[in-house]
This record gives sequence, C-alpha cells and structure tokens, in this order.
Amino acid sequence: MNNFKLKVQKVEQTCLFELSWGKGQQLSCKVKYPQLLTTIYQEWQRIYLSFYKSSLRGRIEEGGGIAPPPIDWHARLVQAEAKLLYEFHFWLHSAELFEIRRTIANSLLLTTNNQEGLSNTAKTVNVFLTCEPLELARLPWETWEINGEFTTNIGTISIIRMPQNIHQENSQTKLSKIQRKKPRILAILGDETGLNFPTDKQAVLSCNKITEIKFIGWQPGSSISELKESICANLADEQGWDILFFAGHSNESQLTGGELAIAPNTSLSISEIAPYLQIAQAKGLQFALFNSCSGINIAESLIDLGLSQVVVMREPIHNAVAQAFLVKFLQVLAAHKNVQEAMVTACQYLKLEHSLTYPSAFLIPSLFCHPEAILFRIPTSGWKQRIKQVLPTKTEAIIFTTLAFISLLDPVQNFLLEKRILSQAIYRQLTAQIPQNSHPPVLLVQIDEESIRQARIADPKPMDRTYLAKLVNKLSALNARVVGIDYLLDRPLGKSDRILNQSLKSAVKKQLNPTWFVFASVQNHDFKWLNVLPEIANKNWSLQGYINLTHWYVEPIFPQSKTNFKLPFSYTLALAYKINIQGLPQKQSIQPNLSSQSEFIWQLNDYLETFTQKNYQTLLSPRAPVKELTKFSYNWGQTWLQPIFDFSIPPEQIYQTIPAWQLLKTAPNSSELSNIQQQVIMIVPGGYGEAGVFQEGQDNFALPNAISYWLKTKQQSPRRQFTGGEAHAYMFHHFINSWIVIPIPDLWLIPMAALLGKIVILANLKHRLRELILLTAIAIYGIISLQIYLTFAILLPWFLPAIMMTVYILPVLPRKKTYASS
Repeated sequence: MNNFKLKVQKVEQTCLFELSWGKGQQLSCKVKYPQLLTTIYQEWQRIYLSFYKSSLRGRIEEGGGIAPPPIDWHARLVQAEAKLLYEFHFWLHSAELFEIRRTIANSLLLTTNNQEGLSNTAKTVNVFLTCEPLELARLPWETWEINGEFTTNIGTISIIRMPQNIHQENSQTKLSKIQRKKPRILAILGDETGLNFPTDKQAVLSCNKITEIKFIGWQPGSSISELKESICANLADEQGWDILFFAGHSNESQLTGGELAIAPNTSLSISEIAPYLQIAQAKGLQFALFNSCSGINIAESLIDLGLSQVVVMREPIHNAVAQAFLVKFLQVLAAHKNVQEAMVTACQYLKLEHSLTYPSAFLIPSLFCHPEAILFRIPTSGWKQRIKQVLPTKTEAIIFTTLAFISLLDPVQNFLLEKRILSQAIYRQLTAQIPQNSHPPVLLVQIDEESIRQARIADPKPMDRTYLAKLVNKLSALNARVVGIDYLLDRPLGKSDRILNQSLKSAVKKQLNPTWFVFASVQNHDFKWLNVLPEIANKNWSLQGYINLTHWYVEPIFPQSKTNFKLPFSYTLALAYKINIQGLPQKQSIQPNLSSQSEFIWQLNDYLETFTQKNYQTLLSPRAPVKELTKFSYNWGQTWLQPIFDFSIPPEQIYQTIPAWQLLKTAPNSSELSNIQQQVIMIVPGGYGEAGVFQEGQDNFALPNAISYWLKTKQQSPRRQFTGGEAHAYMFHHFINSWIVIPIPDLWLIPMAALLGKIVILANLKHRLRELILLTAIAIYGIISLQIYLTFAILLPWFLPAIMMTVYILPVLPRKKTYASS
C-alpha cells in the first residue's frame, strides 16, 4: 500500500500544500484560499444546525423530537451542501494542485500492480491529511475525489486525518504479541440527557459473538467521583481492551484535548484520563470510536498520545444519525473489514439510503490515524476462518496451478532433472564427496566404428554373430565371470547362430570359472517380448533382461510370476555379480548347467530363498522394487518416486571402456584387463550410427549435462553421444551399491512452498525481514537439499518450489516507486 502525507497550512489568504512520500520525495505548491469558501461553510453549518436542532450529541438544547420547521430547512440544507461541495471541489481542482493530484492518482496504478496476489488487501492509496488551522480541518476533505480526472478508476484513494503534532510512537507492533481469544470492547455510555442509548447499546451487543463487551456509565443516584474512578480503573484493566467506544455528549477544547459529558452537568477531559489511556494502549487498545459531537480535538489528542486510530464526528450530530451510523459501522466491522472500510461504508449508507432523512450527515464522520499504524479490524476466529486465511487468493491460485501444471510436463521434468544432477556433480566435486573405487565394477567392450571396419562387417545391423562369438571366446579365455550381451538376438541368421551357440556353451561348461551370460530382450510396439533365440542360448542356463530405457530413470523391479517374468538387463547383471563374483556367505554355490530342465533365474531365486531367506527382489536394494504410488502415477503419464540415474558420480567410477578390436588383440596378462574377473563385462554398441533396436541411432543419446561436466573437468575428448551401454552401466552400479536415488515430485513440494510463503505473508514482519527470510530460506533449502541427496539418496526439487515461494512473498516486499513528472 502506498501512503502519502499531505499537509495543508493556511497563512492569511494563502494555503501551502506539502505532499511527501517514499524515501524523501515531496511536492509543494501555494494556492490562494477563497474566503468565499469559509462564508459558504458557515452558511452550511448554520443551516445544518437549524435542521438538526434537537437531540444533538453536543450542547444540550431544549425540546424532544424534530418539530416541523416554519422554514423548509431540508431543502435549504440540500442546497447549502451542494454549494459547499461545489466550491470546495472547485478550489481543490486548481491548476496549482494538478501535480499533487496526478502523483497521488498515478500511485494507485502502481499500488494495484504491487498488490496483485495479496489476500484481504484492497487496492487503496491512503493520504494522511494534516490541516492547520481548525477552519481548514472542518472542511469535508473525505469527499475529495482525487482520481476523478484521471483514468485510474481501479481502486480507492482514501483521506485519513492526522494531527499536526504526534509525540508518542505507535505501539501497534508491540501489541501484536498480545493474544486474546476475542477482542474486548469497553463501551462508555455518557450523559443521556436528551438522548436515547438503547439503540447504541443494542448495536454494540450485536458484536457479542465475536467480541467481549463491557458497559460502564452513569446511573441515577450514583456518585460522580465513583463514576470517574470506575472509568479510569476500567481503562487500566489488567486484561486490556482492543476497542474503546463512547456515546454521549462531547465538545471541543484545545486546552484539555476535548470534553466528554459522562453525567448530567459533569464532564471528563481527555487530559484527565490520558495516563489511563496510555495504560490501555500498552495492554492492547488500538481503536476508539466517539459517537458524539465535535470530536476533532478528541481525535488529535488521542493520536498524539500514540493511539492507532480514532473515528469521530467533526460537527454536532443528531442522535438518530449517530445511531444509524453506529449500526452500519459495527455491521461492517463485525464482518472483519477494517475501520476505514467500515467508516466509508457507513457514510455511503447515510448518503444513499438516508439522504432524504438525514441530509449532509455523511459529511460528518472522520478517521484519524497514526501514520505508522495498520488499520484495525476484528480478527477472524475459529478453524474455518483460519483455514480461509491460509487459502490462496485468485492470483496465488493461478500461479500455483500454472507451476503445478508445468511440473507435470515431461520436457520440463527432464530439463530440471538435467540441471539438478549437474548441480549435484558440481557440489560433489566442491565438497570432495566423490565415491572412490579401486577399479570400476563394469568393463564395457564397445563395438565401435573402428571395430566394425577392422572386422570388415558390411552391415552391423544386425551385428555379425560370428564376431560376437569371437568376443565371447576371448572373454572366456580371460576367465570373465559375468558377461552381458547388449544386442538383440531374436532373428535367425543360420550358420552364425550355431557358431555363437557353441562359443556360449563352451564358456558355460568350463570346469573352472564358468561364465554367466545375460542376454538382451525388449518389448516391441505391440507389447510383445523379443527374446534371444533358443538355438543361440537356452534360458535354462542363461539369463535375460530387458533393455528398454525410460529417459534417465532407473527401471524399477516389478513383481513377476513364472509365466510372465522379466527383469531389467542391468538388474539381472547385478544379481549375477552379487552371486557369482562377490559371492554369498554360503559354502554351497550355484552355476549354470547345460542339462538343466528349469529356468536359471528361478534356480537362482530358489537358491537365494534357501540360503539367505531373500529372493531376486530383495537381494539388492529395498528401494529397487516398484512402489505402488509409482505404478499409480504411470496412469497419468508421471514417474513419481521412480529412481533416477545419478550422473553426479563421474563415469570413471562406474565403468571402464575398451574397443572390441583392442580386446581381441590384447594379451591375457595385460594390466588393462587385470581386474576382468572382478568385473561385469558388457558387450555393447560403441556409438556407431546404425546402433538401435527399432531405428538407427536409437541407442545413442544426447550427452547428459553432468557427464559433459565430468569430461571437461578430466580434460577428456569432447563428444556428443551417450550410449545405451553406458546407461546400463550406471544402472548396474546403482543396483550393486544400493544407491537408488528417489526424486520427490515438484508437485509435492510446490504446495509446501506455497504454504511457507503464505505463513511469511501472514506473519507480522517488516518488509526487509520478509525479504531476508525469503532469500535465507531458499539458499538454506538449496544447500540442505544438495546434501540430503548425497547422504540419503533423496532428490528434493528446488527450482519450482523456490519460484512458488518467491512469487508469494515478492508482492509484499517494498518496490521502487516511480511517478510521472510531466
């Protein structure tokens, strides 16, 4: 909300207007004061008092009701009101005041933009008005429509009165720590002579459901001294008050700050009760309503004492008008609107609904306020109201929905995941938290372009199976324990199939260090499985795993039956590694048998259940089996809680590579292959263009950002492709190390960020503190989320939740104000 201070001071026949705002900005101008305006005001005041000559809440007059006047005072008052407003507005429309009017009006547009997304906040610009002398203060400044000549009818410019002198600071910030179940109202009913208070009392009692109310006042036969003591004692009540209400007669007095008639022929000045009012302020008093006459001095005295806000009547007011105003004012206040909204609504009610009955009455009420105060409203209570406070506004809901929708889009998810894993790689390196292996657990034998050329393979799709047989023979000779073949062998190729079959059987039936083989399978577009041909390898002595890949997500393990069983290629290799290379703490071992009559995978499962009370699902990480929520999310095109590839680990810690042609030429005792018996060997495509199951190049992917980062840090040759074999190597690493990184969906964290943003908005904090909380929370959360990833293998999203929280808080932060200068 933008606040202006406007000081209007009359010296002889000239008025000096001084407008100030922001950080030292100010405008000033001099305008000639029309003496005719004073004459017209005095005429209006005389007619006004003549019309409302009885039952005024000021000096008591003789008589009861409103007697029919011999003169049509109603018509004359309507004419006088119109003339007063015309002359007053004509003067305020002076050319000298144009710059001031435009500056205030332009700020309304800026305020509207700044307040987008704030709940329970009107698009309002407040002008705190100080007038000197009293002759100016009596004029109806609240009727000044500053933005009437500009096209900014998108909010409200409100005139709020402010005394010239304020000695005490506003205590509202300290009062925010005071907690009450219900706001408390102290209602003082003064001298009732010529008046009628039942309506006032009933109006106040209408708020008893949401407030605590206490009435005090003079009773016939009671002692005046006891009444004064009761008023002072109640003002200083230990429980404190939120609202002070006075009904009765009152009069102006610059010496004493105003006089309150508390009993017949007995008045109590503001200066007398000032110490008790200050105690009441210290215990929570924020707002006072004086439903009595001539209250300018009263309001100025109370604000000078440090009270937040006061509503008074600037002129004498008829009893019936005061009651009509009070009823409407309290109705709006009970609806949890602030006192400014309540006063404006009540004045509009008098103007529109009672213009014939109570002409000019809407010109009388004024709100005086300390410039640092927050407009008082009765706080909402109950769980429904508290929930309503937390619920998002329309703008907040739009932002929330937009971010939630964006978070569900695959391209956005993939982009954010790439950047997040890159940040994890950088964080790993900066904090020296890179896992170290004496040798990587995977050896990738890559059939690359050079291997194809040296083998004189004309068409590598499908790959020449005699060449695969040569590689199998070489690996068998090197005593490789587990070999995975990342080539689909589902179509017969005649003689070459038999050659490969013989090589495989020879490796399996070795007495010492028989080789376990894992073959690739894949599900086609018709959801049918393409498996290795039985004439090449029988599943009774070999294993199979599917090589389908979801973009940088680790394939989860689904519970399977014996009739419909498939595991991921890398997971099957990890099982073979755990059993045949690392070994289990059992004396009895298991090896593939060419004469076996049951599937080797179920032989392994029975073996695990017998000796370890585990099975193929539970031997490795407990996070590997698919979550029910993950399966549910598949129905909506999502992958909630499905593990991800951790490319923040450098490739050299995951796998070692060797071209196929080089493997065939390497001597058995080569140091490069010294660890081959402790490694899983994968025969994989090495990046040649034809690699892929259903289309060329399908096995070659764009290089992940984190992998590109590691290549640059190691000053390795740049490349653009990342092969499917490398992806399987990463999955294999994650399975054997139980390093299964679970990503928390952005959609889950965005509401939490929104809630935190809402809490910061609702907290009674200064703008700078809110900004500090925002930046600190985002930074700390970012660092914590990076470390949680490395410690607990949980990826907490950062970017979209940070945007959500920022969007919630930024509208309430102070912004640089700009105003047109011409």
